[in-house]
Formats: sequence, structure tokens, C-alpha cells
Amino acid sequence: MKIKTSITALFLTISIFLNCQLFAKQGADTINDSNTPLHLLSPDYKIPYREWTGSEIKEVLDRVFLFLEKETPTLVIDTKTKKEITDYSRINEDSRLESGAFRLTTYEWGVTYSAMLEVAKATDDKRYEQYTGDRLKFLSEMAPHFRRLYEESGVVDHRMRQVITPHALDDAGAICAAMIKYQRENKDVNLKGLINSYMDYIMNKEYRLSDGTFARKRPQMNTLWLDDMYMSIPAIAQMGKFTGEQKYYDEAVKQILQFSERMFVQEKGLYMHGWVEGEEYHPAFHWGRANGWALLTMTEVLDVLPEEHSGREKVLAQYKAHVRGLMACQSSEGFWHQLLDRNDSYLETSATAIFVYCIARGINKGWLDVVSFAPAAQLGWSAVSTKVNGKGQVEGVCVGTGMAFDPAFYYYRPINIFAAHGYGPVLMAGAEMTNLINHFYPRMNDSAIQYYKVAPKSKMPIFGVDGQEFN
Repeated sequence: MKIKTSITALFLTISIFLNCQLFAKQGADTINDSNTPLHLLSPDYKIPYREWTGSEIKEVLDRVFLFLEKETPTLVIDTKTKKEITDYSRINEDSRLESGAFRLTTYEWGVTYSAMLEVAKATDDKRYEQYTGDRLKFLSEMAPHFRRLYEESGVVDHRMRQVITPHALDDAGAICAAMIKYQRENKDVNLKGLINSYMDYIMNKEYRLSDGTFARKRPQMNTLWLDDMYMSIPAIAQMGKFTGEQKYYDEAVKQILQFSERMFVQEKGLYMHGWVEGEEYHPAFHWGRANGWALLTMTEVLDVLPEEHSGREKVLAQYKAHVRGLMACQSSEGFWHQLLDRNDSYLETSATAIFVYCIARGINKGWLDVVSFAPAAQLGWSAVSTKVNGKGQVEGVCVGTGMAFDPAFYYYRPINIFAAHGYGPVLMAGAEMTNLINHFYPRMNDSAIQYYKVAPKSKMPIFGVDGQEFN
């Protein structure tokens, strides 16, 4: 089978070479349909568009990993003596977490912790799981001592305040979901105290609309932020998986459907970023990363929601409708735009990476058809890979962004390599693309990527659309 494929490739190479020699003699103006296979001419892609191997994807992920390993230390420092505190019972008002480029306690790092676990599973590289384990254990070991300090003096490192006394969904949801995922697989660590604290805030203390939908009091009273889907719902669904209690699954489904009823624009297949109760008109700015959080929410809920749950089909239908809307917005370079339906807004990395992950995940889980959707994920990953520089930094990521009522706000949000929002999504995208090419076979046909199902245990040959055997 491989010999047949090699012979075919050799024939095409020789054909192109001979025709190129003919062009050189006759002049470029003689190229026409009679003397050259025009469909074999190389496209002038702005972004490299090609097949990927698992090792190539891993090389990109490892660059990111090494950068993050260096920039996220697990140390407590006495700010007066500048020395490390190893006995956490000695933590006092002068104790601070060692500063790296990124904070260990934020929602962005909750995404990154989950992403590290996905890479570990996809590549069998235990360093990634250890990264998450080391930092979550570090936070859990310090938390009681910082809580004691806070109760005694009210003074505490602001990064640890998010852990011991969460005051917003941003403080709680993403990192709680990561802790549950890690706790489920690792019995040698006890994160249950922090998990229960986070979940108490999400379920019992966060502000809501009268029908129970999570809401904020800014910029107007009773405002929904699309971001809050991810900052709350996946953790709730994970809690259902962790405890087996139906109420958590029911709450997760209810929140998805109530957010979607208000914020999903059916004719575009996209979510608006904000919604204000009582307003007749809601500015429908389809911000990329917020749509990413929404799709990632549904993806993570579908991962753990029981097949027999009464709301599963509605969530799956909403997920598919959103994917279809996003497919129509992908740019020729493979990226999605900062404002999804405004092509003059800039191309943004974090949203693109989230969409790549969610689409690839949907294919691997059987929610989406591989033939129709995998090429978009492949193109998107090709784009994302170009934004990981030699140092492992992720470029082209929009910084933290609130909700606004005019387009200029979104158009001119800065991008920065230290915008933490990009790192977890890039790792997740690479992990799921690794799974995708392990389950399916990508192949260039007429310079376009197409995917085919691979049956690893079958000895039957698999043929491409041109009848060429390639398995």
C-alpha cells in the first residue's frame, strides 16, 4: 500500500518538474490548461496549510510548557527577608507568593490547569499532569494558613484572597473545575475543602436574576455576561460527575439554556457578549473569546452530562448550532476575528484556539461529522501554531475585556504576550488535535486538507476520494 502511494507521489513530482522545465523554456506567458496540470500549482497561502503529525504538534506544546514552567513558580516569600518560607505555619502579613509572569489563582490559570491535564492524556507526557498537580497541591497546602491570617488580621496576599474568599465567578469557576478534574483522577491529594468552598460561592452566593440565571450588577443592574457561562457552569457539571448528584447536572443545563435563550442570535449562530434586563435593544457585539467561553462551556458539559439526561439533546443541539455559526466566520488564514462577524477587526489567537479545541473535541466524541468539520480545525490549528514564538509565548491574544456598548471598545483592545487567556486554549487545541489525527487520517487532496476515518484494528485498505489507497 505504501509502495503504491510512493509511486503515485513520485509520478506527480516528475510531472510537475517536467512541466516547470517546459515553462522555463517557453516563458511564463505560455502556461495554460493544455501544457500544465494547473490544479497542481502551489497556492499562495498566508498561513502554512498542511498535514500535521503528533510530534510536530507536541513540539509546539512543549515550547509553551517550558515557558510556563519557568514563569509560574510555587514559592512563598517573606517580603522583608526575601527568603523562601517552607514552613507554611510561619505565614504572616509579610508573606507573598513568588511573582512570575502569571498568577496561579486566576480563572485563566484554571483553564491552563485543565489544559495541562488534556495534554498529558493526549501525549502521555506526565510532566503536564505534574505541572497541574504541583500547583494545585501548593495552593491547597497554603490555603489554611492564609485563611487563618485573613481571619486574624484581614491582610492577605490578594492572589490567595481569591482562593480563600472568592467574591466573583471569575474567582471560582474555572479553577474549581480544574481541581475537580484533578481530584477525580488523583486520590493522593485532598482538594475537597477548596472545591466545596468554591462550589458554595457559585451555587449559593453569586448574584442571579429572578429565574436563577447568573448575573452581574455592572455595567448595569441585572447584566448577563457571556463569559460567566464558563466561569460557573463547567464546575457545576463537574461537581455532578464528582458527587453523582442530579441537581448539579440539572443546574448546568438550566444555565446553558437560559443564557442561550437571551443571548444567542439564531440568524447568525453567534452569541452576543452582553445582555441587560429591561432593555429593548441589546448591542449584539459578537466578541470572539466570549463566544469561545460559551462553546467551551457546552463542550465540557457534554463531556460529563449523562447520556440519559433529559436536557442533553437540547444542549447538544445548541452546541451544533453555535459551531455552524462559527464555521461561517472563519477567516481565510484560519483565525477567527476579534468581533466574529466584522472582518475588519483583528485576527485573535485565544478565541481561535478555543474553537479549534471544541470542534476537534466534537469530532472525536462523535457529535460532529469528521468530513465536514475537521478541515476547519486543521486550518485553525495551523493558524494558532504560527502564534507560538520561539520562547513559547503566545502572541495575538486580546487582554482582559469587559462588556461594552460600542464597537470601538472591542476593535482597539490591546494584544499582549502576557495576556494569560491564550495559554490554556493553545494547549487544549494542541491536545485535541493530537487526538484527532490519532483517530482520523488527514490528507492533502488538490492542496486541500480532507479527513478520513481510520480503523486501527482493521486490515482493510482505506481509499481517498480519488481512489488512491493510503492506509
